[in-house]
Amino acid sequence: MKVILQADVDNLGHTGEVKDVADGFGRNYLLPRGYAVLADARNVRQLEHLQRLASARHNKELAGAKELADKIGKTPVSIKRQTGEGDKLFGSVNNGDIAEALTAAGITVDKRSIVLDEPIRNIGVFQVPVKVLRGVDASVKVYVIRA
Repeated sequence: MKVILQADVDNLGHTGEVKDVADGFGRNYLLPRGYAVLADARNVRQLEHLQRLASARHNKELAGAKELADKIGKTPVSIKRQTGEGDKLFGSVNNGDIAEALTAAGITVDKRSIVLDEPIRNIGVFQVPVKVLRGVDASVKVYVIRA
């Protein structure tokens, strides 16, 4: 019996896959619980249509993410902080500060997507990576200057 999986099933497959299963397994377990539907012509056409829609949506999101990554890479930000002896900052610059500076420059980025191993504690120029979307990364140039 051929079925189209409607949910991930352990040791069988993932959502949207067409699988050949034993008649009893399909009829007594997968179909009644809603884990699968019969792979007849109508359901296969519907699955293909949904996959085309998902692919188009993914391509549109990917194009938007690449455009945003390009915009981030071209926009340097400056952050002013008070310093002490030896150009050490009073406090630090973290990913929230960088997100605020990008927002002030007209680019909205979630602070969780800015990747800082540790906060910036010195005056200088830093390249900070930003994860825009899975597989799409950018880098923003951050100038930390004296106030």
